Amino acid sequence: MIKLRSKRFSRSSSKVGKSASSGEKDCKSVGEIKWELRPGGMLVQKRESNQGAGEGMITIRVSTVSQWHDISVDATSTFRELKMILSLVTSLEPREQRLLFKGKEREDSEFLHMVGVRDKDKVLLLEDPAIKEKKLLLGMASGQTINNPCCTITA
Repeated sequence: MIKLRSKRFSRSSSKVGKSASSGEKDCKSVGEIKWELRPGGMLVQKRESNQGAGEGMITIRVSTVSQWHDISVDATSTFRELKMILSLVTSLEPREQRLLFKGKEREDSEFLHMVGVRDKDKVLLLEDPAIKEKKLLLGMASGQTINNPCCTITA
């Protein structure tokens, strides 16, 4: 980490008047600015909190048709990683899952923080209808009966 000091310049009190005294206090309290070198070689000011954009753990509420799950995940994770975690909770394979955020289906390679997912945001989980239909057809072909909760009444 590189530490650099910065100097702030303010107008003299003769031009600004009474408001300059509060501005001078602000300039003196700034103190030392911390800098960091990014992997691309760019020198940027370091963020003070760990919960800045794209940093830290976030909690996402994943909602299915009948239930919801609160999942804690790193903010820089991808939707593929989120699907892997959800497969443990929902018993749906990652290829069977469709994740929607802000009304759009998200690709597996997209990062949560790049799309705009923040702490306590809601993501909708749907089962892929094509795979659901294949499961149903395979079940019918193998001779398994479908458990129908409705009863047939004849008169």
